[in-house]
Amino acid sequence: MHYIRIENDKLRPKSFFKKGFVFLAIVLLLGYWFHRQVYFSHGTGNISQAFEIRDGEGVKEIGERLKEAQLIENDLYFDYYIWKTGSREKLQAGKYELRGSMTIPEIVQVISIGEVVPNEIKVTFPEGTSAKRMEEVLKEKGFEKNGFLEKVKCSCGVKSDYNFLKDKPAKASLEGYLFPDTYIFFREASAADIINRMLLNFDEKLTRDMRVEIEKREKTIYEIVTMASILEKEVKTPEDMKIVSGIFWKRIDQGRPLQSCATIAYVLGREKKQYSYEDTRTPSPYNTYINKGLPPGPINNPGMNSILAAVYPKETDYNYFLTDPETGKTIFSKTLEEHEENKVKYGL
Repeated sequence: MHYIRIENDKLRPKSFFKKGFVFLAIVLLLGYWFHRQVYFSHGTGNISQAFEIRDGEGVKEIGERLKEAQLIENDLYFDYYIWKTGSREKLQAGKYELRGSMTIPEIVQVISIGEVVPNEIKVTFPEGTSAKRMEEVLKEKGFEKNGFLEKVKCSCGVKSDYNFLKDKPAKASLEGYLFPDTYIFFREASAADIINRMLLNFDEKLTRDMRVEIEKREKTIYEIVTMASILEKEVKTPEDMKIVSGIFWKRIDQGRPLQSCATIAYVLGREKKQYSYEDTRTPSPYNTYINKGLPPGPINNPGMNSILAAVYPKETDYNYFLTDPETGKTIFSKTLEEHEENKVKYGL
């Protein structure tokens, strides 16, 4: 008789538990990963954008549109969070201001408690802001597709019967007339609406006395805003602006080039502590080292202090100036020799 020996495999239960533990660990890790994605993932960018939830719109539709707007990474995470937290009935129709840096819980909180985006948006343009930078600021505030810069260049659809625009060259843009200030615009405002508001502000700021003085000095408003845009970038204080204005107008009267570093920065597209000889030779009608007189037009949109300085320059014996790179203080000199000594003294 043959007997079959049955092995008592004591290792089998251990192997089973080991595999079960590994499986459970994987499930837990996947669950933890999914949990983090749901609660901590976000879209792209930190720029605010308007997002509208329509009446009768379902959770799936909202999630898909949030993903399309790059406000969330995955609409599945959004759907799950709404289901888990029971937030479906809390979602409210309306327009909201959301950012890609917000997490799904933060977005759901906003659209659940009705933090509807205001219809008015506050926008601040510092003195000396260029039209190009203004367009960037407007985009950051949610005015993304209104063609602001294009309309500044061509004045298309913009009110053009302002008196101060009469001496503007026909092909010149509105750069220089977009008065830098803090504005409140309606969210639906078009580029033309925004530009017209800024032009109206310029018209109000340019007083009758200033216009009389400009005419008395036999200058045009276009020349004034062009000079003011240079002063805006050359020196900081109102008093220094008036002195430098006197120096620059004197150079123009004498038929000498302005030699303004602000125009070199404009030509190069960047500011430098010190510009090389090669920089000052860069071919451009805006290069006031190689061209006499004012450049073809403003290099930015100047503020009130620089406009006043351009209209009311201060006559002095100074002929040269430089800026101390450490303190920002303006150092004036009467002679070229004194100016060269100052350049050595201040490491320029």
